[in-house]
Amino acid sequence: MLNLFKIAARNLFRYKRRTLLTLGLIALGVVFVAVFVAVTGSFKAMMIGQITDSFVGHIQIHRKGYLASIETLPLTLNLRPNAVAKVERAVQETVGVEAYSPRIKFSGMFSNFAETSNIRLNGVFPEKEVAAMPLFLSRIKEGHGNLKTGEILVPELLARGLKVQVGDAVVVIATNRDGSVNGKQFIVAGIIESATGPGGRDGYIHIEDAMEILRMDEMEISEIALRVKDFNRLHSVYAALEGVLSQEMNKMGKPVFEVHTWEKLSPFYNIARMINVMTLFIKLMLIAIVLISIMNVMIMAVYERVREIGTMAAIGTLPGRILSLFMVEGFGLGLIGALIGSLLSGAVIYIINLSKITFDFGQQKGMLLSAAISPMELLMLSGIVIIVSILASLQPAVKASRMDPIEALGHI
Repeated sequence: MLNLFKIAARNLFRYKRRTLLTLGLIALGVVFVAVFVAVTGSFKAMMIGQITDSFVGHIQIHRKGYLASIETLPLTLNLRPNAVAKVERAVQETVGVEAYSPRIKFSGMFSNFAETSNIRLNGVFPEKEVAAMPLFLSRIKEGHGNLKTGEILVPELLARGLKVQVGDAVVVIATNRDGSVNGKQFIVAGIIESATGPGGRDGYIHIEDAMEILRMDEMEISEIALRVKDFNRLHSVYAALEGVLSQEMNKMGKPVFEVHTWEKLSPFYNIARMINVMTLFIKLMLIAIVLISIMNVMIMAVYERVREIGTMAAIGTLPGRILSLFMVEGFGLGLIGALIGSLLSGAVIYIINLSKITFDFGQQKGMLLSAAISPMELLMLSGIVIIVSILASLQPAVKASRMDPIEALGHI
């Protein structure tokens, strides 16, 4: 076997220019794909982080049917205290949950005593909201986010439109589940930056104020947003919660709760999927580059070495041995090309990170691009290159192994 590798290496470097050109094409393909995966992966991770860590959370739990009617924020589909207790118990017993934040969501009218506009509000426990949404406080443009009763965080667009500033007195009016109207005066504690996506223009008040406006005798929760400790284990945590809460049935034998990951809650999941599809097509392009390059080299090698192949066959070299020789040559091209490409990819990614490239995503300005590719991803990419290299050399190798020695020796 060692001799086979030596002969294959000698044959490859017999035509140095062609071999180096092929290795260059393979390495360039690996670099292109690896850098694309690293950059788009970084962008996708930051995009998901901005959405989940600002307001959506990793997982949300609602009463069954709430999500389908979420645009109207129905108070009739809130979770009652006994249901909230069951959810909190399940959350606390689930391994992998880092924090959770109960919310009361409702719509109302917002007035600065001169003008009035619609507003969507979230009644929250400030400390729990910050624990579950680590980027929540970073959205506060003016004022503070440590809400106390009687204070409100006003969304930036609404504050700008109604010329509301920190410290101003405003009024919120809302209709409770029974149809009666109630209002409460607030002091603007802060102006909150509008995040990208649904819920990005919501205001925030203390959960006790939400209960007062809606005239709740007992706390009824609209949703519970969760944060998991390890985002890579998101779906296993989701499966565990879903498994526990799906066992809770109402009197009609239907599920009481519904559990959803951020993928179901945010339209930006479609963008993440598009990035995955683009990555797949880029990988297919790499496969095409390697396939065409290796096949071209091996076919030329077969036609240029017909008499040599005939000589090998005439002196008793078995067809399987000839087949193996050309397969090893293809393997060598793929292995060396993948190795060079991987080293160059690491260098290019390092240079990109040194360049400190920034970009804007929605309302988030100056986000730093931090390109990275995992060793497993790079190893998988190299494996694809090597496998495709072997497959590309298969047809020329089979052709060489089946040549008739007499015809091959007579070839001009």
